[in-house]
Amino acid sequence: MDSVLIVSDSDKGIALLTQLLKANGINKTASVKSGAEARRLISVTEFDLIIIITPLPDEFGESLAITMTEISSSGVILIARNEVADEIEARVQDYGILVVSNPIARQMFYQAQKLALATKRRLSGLKNENMRLQSKIEEIRLVTRAKCVLIEYLNMTENQAHKYIEKQAMDLRTSRKEIAESILKAYET
Repeated sequence: MDSVLIVSDSDKGIALLTQLLKANGINKTASVKSGAEARRLISVTEFDLIIIITPLPDEFGESLAITMTEISSSGVILIARNEVADEIEARVQDYGILVVSNPIARQMFYQAQKLALATKRRLSGLKNENMRLQSKIEEIRLVTRAKCVLIEYLNMTENQAHKYIEKQAMDLRTSRKEIAESILKAYET
């Protein structure tokens, strides 16, 4: 279930967006009336999509949209008056922010919503893959350090140290990382 934050000082705008989102199957929405409130809320809650209707009472909304892309992986849609939409789009497109002109064309909004949510899912997948790879790199570093310790203290060759760690991991039914950590704990303290 996708969650959406609507940032607008217009109750009419919030109601319209809530109606459009519900028509597209999204019922989990929250709304705030200013950029400051949005920043506070996003610091404690993750949203799949953030929709900002410009201007806001405390700022225009462009810098808020940019900030949201930098501190979260949420999809961001910025709704701006038709007269300034192209100008704003030119400034924010490198951040992956979608700009929809106001008055809102339903079909254009639905397409922007789908694209923003698809981008959010893709970014989340990449973020998870990055975390998995970082964990794997950390494991390789620990195993390499443990091999160096075995070479230094037990005069093993690199191949012997590698086989020792592999065999211990299999025999004890644990990970190479845990074996490496126990070796480092035993010899480096």
